[in-house]
Amino acid sequence: MMNLILAAVVALVVGVVIGVLVGRSGQGQTLRQRRAEQQIEELRSEFTRYQAQVNEHFMESAHLLRRFNDAYRDVNQHMARGANRLCNDEDWLEELEQDSARKRLEDVRDDVPAEPPRDYAPKTDPEDKGTLAEDFGLTKKQKASSETS
Repeated sequence: MMNLILAAVVALVVGVVIGVLVGRSGQGQTLRQRRAEQQIEELRSEFTRYQAQVNEHFMESAHLLRRFNDAYRDVNQHMARGANRLCNDEDWLEELEQDSARKRLEDVRDDVPAEPPRDYAPKTDPEDKGTLAEDFGLTKKQKASSETS
């Protein structure tokens, strides 16, 4: 009977020790989980603050650009009114219109098709060397001297 009681007490002590160890390991997991949740919440709040700052920045930028456009329009209207009031010279206006019309006519040529600029010179004959060839533009005498060098 004594052995049975002693075995029960030993089993109880071993069970308590195992229970304490398991409980602590579970608390470590819970503690880590809480820390991770706190970090996630901190990151969310930081992200929300950042989004609010970005929205505020763009709202203020839009407001400033609107004010800038209004000021530009006011200056442009002022200049136009001043030009109409101060430059009432009909001869000057006609000359200005003729110059701009002449420039437009000179710039437009219907007989020559528009073509983008080239970064090479076109060959006149398919047998000719291209401008990127090493011996382009050299005579036979110059070719021979450059080959011997």
